[in-house]
Amino acid sequence: MNPLNETYDAVTRRYFFNRSACGLGAAALASTINPKLLRAETTAPVGPNTFGSLPALHIPPKAKRVIWLFMADAPSQLDLYDYKPGLSEFFDKDLPESVRNGQRITTMTSGQTRFPVAPSVFKFAQHGQSGAHISELLPNIAGVVDDLCIVKSVHTEAINHDPAITFIQTGSEIPGRPSAGAWLSYGIGSPNQDLPSYTVLVSRLASGSQSQALFSRLWGAGFLPSKHQGVALRSSGDPVLYLSNPPGVDPASRRAMLDGLAAMNQKRFAEVGDPDINARIAQYEMAFRMQTSVPDLVDISQEPKHVLDMYGPDVNNPGTFAYNCLLARRLAERGVRFTQVFLRGWDHHGNLPGSIRELVKAADQPSAALIKDLKQRGMLDDTLVIWGGEFGRTVYTQGTLTK
Repeated sequence: MNPLNETYDAVTRRYFFNRSACGLGAAALASTINPKLLRAETTAPVGPNTFGSLPALHIPPKAKRVIWLFMADAPSQLDLYDYKPGLSEFFDKDLPESVRNGQRITTMTSGQTRFPVAPSVFKFAQHGQSGAHISELLPNIAGVVDDLCIVKSVHTEAINHDPAITFIQTGSEIPGRPSAGAWLSYGIGSPNQDLPSYTVLVSRLASGSQSQALFSRLWGAGFLPSKHQGVALRSSGDPVLYLSNPPGVDPASRRAMLDGLAAMNQKRFAEVGDPDINARIAQYEMAFRMQTSVPDLVDISQEPKHVLDMYGPDVNNPGTFAYNCLLARRLAERGVRFTQVFLRGWDHHGNLPGSIRELVKAADQPSAALIKDLKQRGMLDDTLVIWGGEFGRTVYTQGTLTK
């Protein structure tokens, strides 16, 4: 918005009557109808101090928070969870046309003259009371399999990473829509006003991994107010940029500066009515409160040794997936509604058999530890934990197929 145009509009008669008419019309409408007719009956209040847009929910919710472990770059479902023993009979046979059915393929395989079927080279076994088949690559996750719900019916039309990951994060392959966490923040807010309702942890690449790009729009707010976008915590230095006061600035001085800034912003809002001004004020206040809450969050020195051991040796290295899984639990304890932990590097292609062996070393133990940790604290019953990526792999090989 152009500040000069805003100022000009604010002093015109047309602007005044336009604003007045909208306000009077809304008041008149509200006085003549029953507000309850505008929505279905609700049974479960969101609760006090949640600061969401919904005053109540239609169905009493069981989950109070979400932790989404996002395996960016597409983990191979055929080598992890999706047991397909019958595929061994089709090894090196051409993919039947009835399966492909004329669908387009990616540029990386468009030059191939044939598409030989490539079953998994890894062994599967049944685990837990459910008897679910889990790959030998995931021994720790196999140990908590009865706490999992493995969904095999999910599908997507996207064949490339960027539109696929945009779709699963926002519901649209076209960028610009609000992310899932932003919708949750907008709808029901958060009981903790000292931390963002939506946080993002991008884990460091595991050794030898390559990755597609991750864009901040994947945790953006789209057309929702910007205060609902995900706040990405950094793995080194200040978890949030400029979180610490610069030399010579003490908390009292910072508080006085923010009070003065808020007064100017509120005056500006009264003049032009731009809702982004109020969002800016709220973000400044959140940043001030985070100067105390975030250092406490990332200090894992008081965690018991048996808990740290459960997450594995990488848990003491900030930025690793293990460290971020532990932070996700600590964020959940503090009332953060939506935490997303990214682990990149699953884009294996022709190097899949060797590369996936390395990446599961970073993913398996911390993922299972998070489940165990939440369960032992009584939090798993009301925490929705999601594990997955933007798509899996095809059943045929890229390049030459060998045993």
